[in-house]
Amino acid sequence: MGILVIIGRLLFAALFLVSAYGHLTRRKMMAGYAASRGVPAAEFLVVATGVQMAVGSLMVALGVWPDLGALILFLFLIVTAFWMHPFWKESEPQNRAMERVHFYKDLALAGAALVMFAAFAALGPDINPGITGPLLTIR
Repeated sequence: MGILVIIGRLLFAALFLVSAYGHLTRRKMMAGYAASRGVPAAEFLVVATGVQMAVGSLMVALGVWPDLGALILFLFLIVTAFWMHPFWKESEPQNRAMERVHFYKDLALAGAALVMFAAFAALGPDINPGITGPLLTIR
């Protein structure tokens, strides 16, 4: 089972590593989009969320307190879903459909991150071959 968990961690983390890279290397463009969605201090928050995704995904991928890494990604995803993709505010049907897809994608990924957090925190090293065990323990 250990190899499956490692593969799953790497596949899950890949999306966030690529996104973090984009946030950090194309921050002006990303900040412009974030500002258009009403995000205050958009450039700062683009960099901050880029770092948040990088840290969380590396923790999950490497197995360094992967429970905390999954929780960091969960928090990012929940905030992003509601702040960046409020499809119910869109009046144009195509934009509404696109934002709805992004909103539910973020919620689905948040659900996966929450399951990862719970699994790592509850089962620890039994299911998670990594550099460290979980930081948190839940039963």
